[in-house]
Amino acid sequence: QVQLVESGGGLVQAGGSLRLSCAASGRTFSAYAMGWFRQAPGKEREFVAAIKWSADIYGDSVKGRFTISRDNAKNTVFLQMNSLKAEDTAVYYCAAQGHVTMSPMFVASAYDYWGQGTQVTVSS
Repeated sequence: QVQLVESGGGLVQAGGSLRLSCAASGRTFSAYAMGWFRQAPGKEREFVAAIKWSADIYGDSVKGRFTISRDNAKNTVFLQMNSLKAEDTAVYYCAAQGHVTMSPMFVASAYDYWGQGTQVTVSS
C-alpha cells in the first residue's frame, strides 16, 4: 500500500521559513515526478512545485522563495519555503506520479498518489 506522509507544517511569522517533508512508502518514485500543491480555504488547489530527476518547476507565486528537492535513497521529497507571506497560508499536499504520463508536472491530474496534507499558517 502506497503512502505519502507530509510533515513540517506549522505556524510561522511572515518573512520566516519552514521545511516540509514528504516520506513515501510502498513503492519507489525515483523515476517519476513528485510535487507539492496547496489549497487555501475557499480556493482551488494550486500547483506549488515539482521535481523529476534533476528538473524542477515552480508556480509563479513561489518562484525565488521556495525550493523543491528529493532524496531518492530515502524516497522523500522536501519543500524549503523562505520569505513566507500570509498568502502562503494553506494546506500543503505532497503528490507522486506512479506511471509515465504526458501530462505536465504542474497539473494535479498527472499524479496518482496524494498525502493527507499539512497545514502551513503564516501570520502577518
